[in-house]
Amino acid sequence: MKLKICGMKYPDNILETGALLPDYMGFIFWKKSARYFDGTIPELIHTIKKTGVFVDETVDNVLSTADKYHLQAVQLHGKETVEFCQELRAKIDAKIDVTIEIIKTFSIDEHFDFEILAPFEKVCDYFLFDTKGKLPGGNGTTFDWKILENYKSEKPIFLSGGIGIEEIPAIKNLKVPIYAIDVNSKFETEPGLKNISLLRKFQKNLKPATLNPKQLYNEL
Repeated sequence: MKLKICGMKYPDNILETGALLPDYMGFIFWKKSARYFDGTIPELIHTIKKTGVFVDETVDNVLSTADKYHLQAVQLHGKETVEFCQELRAKIDAKIDVTIEIIKTFSIDEHFDFEILAPFEKVCDYFLFDTKGKLPGGNGTTFDWKILENYKSEKPIFLSGGIGIEEIPAIKNLKVPIYAIDVNSKFETEPGLKNISLLRKFQKNLKPATLNPKQLYNEL
């Protein structure tokens, strides 16, 4: 199970978080967010996939931001259509020596119809399920994960929405395969500033490390 740490904002904190070697690190490019990122991303170890989070942005702006920050993944957190994803996929595929994953977010509540996902399967690499709320994301609450038992697709899932330390037992008991866990607000001292000790504790309990991060840095 992979780990995505989202909502990064401050350079020193980004580096400290990077030392934990998450699989993905998210940067929010939605101006209305308290975690809106418009700075410089410090150099990170190559195994961390820099992920840009976008809300109803244009295809060209997504791509120009991806080029500027050398993103390895883009997360579409708005009402992007299948046609939008098709155009984005085509323009990404047209690039030479560039691989960018597309993660499409869907806001979940007890009435969510998983049938709407089918047209997106061929144009997205992953689905991300977040809690439906007033904001496109960052509502800080979990949804009822039992609804995931209705998910029949083989498309890998990112699980998001108010996940903290206390959710670890429930995560381990999920009957649906989860590709990655996406964490954010439950590990902050303020918007965009992550609590490293809490993240380390979560990571240790979620998936025991096979290699000490400092050791890996030295080897690379």
